[in-house]
Amino acid sequence: MTRVHATCVALRQGRTWRAVLLRGPSGAGKSDLALRLIETGWRLVADDQTELSREGKQLFATVPARIAGMIEARGLGIVKVARDQLVRRAPVALLVDLAHPERIERLPEPASETLLGIELPLVSLAPFEASASAKLRLALTQIANA
Repeated sequence: MTRVHATCVALRQGRTWRAVLLRGPSGAGKSDLALRLIETGWRLVADDQTELSREGKQLFATVPARIAGMIEARGLGIVKVARDQLVRRAPVALLVDLAHPERIERLPEPASETLLGIELPLVSLAPFEASASAKLRLALTQIANA
């Protein structure tokens, strides 16, 4: 098991939860994007720190016990998330690096990164764009249909 500096959210597609790791430095928009995703049906796995473990050919995300059910809402502090907006464990399907809009390639080549021996697709998104949550849903759907 390893712990990474990332916020993790999950979306149910069919019968399966599919998790996304949102990565970036402090202030990059991880929690902000997660809050907007939660409002559209996603679930929070972990905010700011996520534990990863490999089981067979899958990578699973869980929340460290001390921060379970909590998220940072800048300007409000650390707040509790409703139980029906949480999922304790989910297989990771996608890595997302958060970046400023001018650093996002218009037509990027497919990218991937290996974590704990598992190769995962990698995309870059500008988290504060109005379309960020829609783009994330599209990326996850494309992976599921690949």
